[in-house]
Amino acid sequence: MLDPARLTADVLDLLPRKQISRAMGGLAGLRAPRLMLEPAIRAFIKAYDIDLDEAIVPRGGYRSFDDFFTRHLKPGARPLDPDPQAVLSPADGRVEDLGPIDPSGTLQVKGKPYGVAELLGDETAAQRFAGGLYFIVYLSPRDYHRVHAPVGGVVTQARHVPGTLFPVNAIGLEHVPKLFAVNERVAITQACPIHGEVVTVMVGAIGVGSISVSFDDLRTNVGQSSGGVREYGPDGPPLDRGEELGTFHLGSTAIVFLPPPAGDSLVFVPSPGASVRMGEAVARAREGAR
Repeated sequence: MLDPARLTADVLDLLPRKQISRAMGGLAGLRAPRLMLEPAIRAFIKAYDIDLDEAIVPRGGYRSFDDFFTRHLKPGARPLDPDPQAVLSPADGRVEDLGPIDPSGTLQVKGKPYGVAELLGDETAAQRFAGGLYFIVYLSPRDYHRVHAPVGGVVTQARHVPGTLFPVNAIGLEHVPKLFAVNERVAITQACPIHGEVVTVMVGAIGVGSISVSFDDLRTNVGQSSGGVREYGPDGPPLDRGEELGTFHLGSTAIVFLPPPAGDSLVFVPSPGASVRMGEAVARAREGAR
């Protein structure tokens, strides 16, 4: 019997996904006449039940669909968990999966194995994160699409890993092998005084025009790129937890990796499938580990 989801995945495999996503990003960034733009935004808000009351709406309205999609929130709309040891959700969305990283540097996403090294595009990463923890937050079209620091600490590195752009929804997870390891992504490393080296990976998807970071001019999918690493070292940009890391220009997924001490000292708060908002605690210190 024909599987519609499998057929969809096969069709996506044949499409020029990055070119389509780049074109969609270009269209979203165009400054359209208000008579055209405002009805499109209202239709999107209605279709995805978006709460615009918490957003900052510029005087005269948004000038492009990308301006609306990457909207800022009003001060106080996302209060941070007050526990300084808590690891925060970097984004609004759904907890796709979470758990331990085994001694070989492998983790399970929906029952499928991934290597930390392949996700980060860094062969030494498996050793650094073996025995640690990970969690994944999926951003739907209705969600706020800016990504924030889950911990406080200096940004020591930003690694752009080039790749393709498959969807990161249920179809992609089910039918695209190593989905998160083949899609384009940006891995941002922070040196956290409490938890050690923490990495937040912004994973692109089809329809994502590009990923931009807030502390540098790095922006993906704006032309041919072989990726690259930007090293900042101990004098890199200092970010408090909850400060902005970057933006998805349309939507996707954030993955957070925590180093080995976390496996013994932290426990997860939500379960897979739970909805979270940026600033809520995803992991807390175990009793007795404070």
